[in-house]
Amino acid sequence: MTVMGRIGWTLSAVLIAIAVAGGIVFLSYSNDIDRARSAVANGARIASTTAGPIEYAERGGGIPLLSIHGAGGGWDQGLTNVADLVGSGFRVIAPSRFGYLGTPIPSDTSPAAQADAHMALLTELEIDEAVVVGVSAGARSAVELALRHPDRVSALILIVPGTYAPESPVMVEGSRGSAFVFWLVNTGADFAWWTTEKIAPSVLIRFLGVPPEVVEAATAQDQERVMAVIRSVEPLSRRFPGINIDSAPDLHRLPLEKIAAPTLVVSAEDDLFNTLPAAKFAAASIPSAKLVVYDTGGHLLVGRGEKVREAVSDLLGQTGTMQPSGSGARTPVRPNSPAPAVSSTRS
Repeated sequence: MTVMGRIGWTLSAVLIAIAVAGGIVFLSYSNDIDRARSAVANGARIASTTAGPIEYAERGGGIPLLSIHGAGGGWDQGLTNVADLVGSGFRVIAPSRFGYLGTPIPSDTSPAAQADAHMALLTELEIDEAVVVGVSAGARSAVELALRHPDRVSALILIVPGTYAPESPVMVEGSRGSAFVFWLVNTGADFAWWTTEKIAPSVLIRFLGVPPEVVEAATAQDQERVMAVIRSVEPLSRRFPGINIDSAPDLHRLPLEKIAAPTLVVSAEDDLFNTLPAAKFAAASIPSAKLVVYDTGGHLLVGRGEKVREAVSDLLGQTGTMQPSGSGARTPVRPNSPAPAVSSTRS
């Protein structure tokens, strides 16, 4: 075989190998994204409310609990967010907020309008009162719900709240990697998100507000939970309209002192979304609020799951909704106790 022949044969072999590898990658991506699209296409329903159509899912039975997801979420993440947060005996209602999955974008996308939509959904489901859990950007409409419809909120739980802070606003972490991911989000690039997950997960971990070193030091179970959150953003194209709404919030000071519901606020010092100042401001402003701050854990509170569950159980125990964590099994009961006193806890 001549030199040119050998070169040609080698080049052909390389091209074939590239084509085969590309085919394997595309097949793997297609399988994963098809599963993600199928998952969000099933398991939820659309409620026709006075605020328009709202997609939501339910799980369990008992005391109503409204689970409001954060940026990049939907009804599926709403269910996941509280799956280990409370025990059995709760009827979890998890809506998709404006622009997420099957909930359309109305003319008014403000947190106040979203709160009214939450109220409309509860009314459609004939629910008079609910425990309200707002995570990250979902805390904005949770706060508005407690202000605008106080009789519908029996307890308020704000986890890493993306709410107002007077001097240090919540923001996306400012590394180049996060800027690149933010660009991906705005293009709704499903394949790019999936590829980054496979080859550079630490970039997405940081974009989700968690220092990668915290995840590296975590247990295998917590590491898998973080990766599950990353995968739960897929399909990104079904969520990025809502992410765009959350990325440009019109945050301003609210009369938090008027919130009557017993309140728990949770954050971490190393949250790369900088929710700690907002958490401190909310807890200081809301009467009878309890603030819990962890030194590490990031925006996903990595490694703090059991502690957060205890804090939630204690709050609901003081409201008479659940037995406190120190009293054995966490059994939901009907509210009949006074609100807890103001307090602050650090771990």
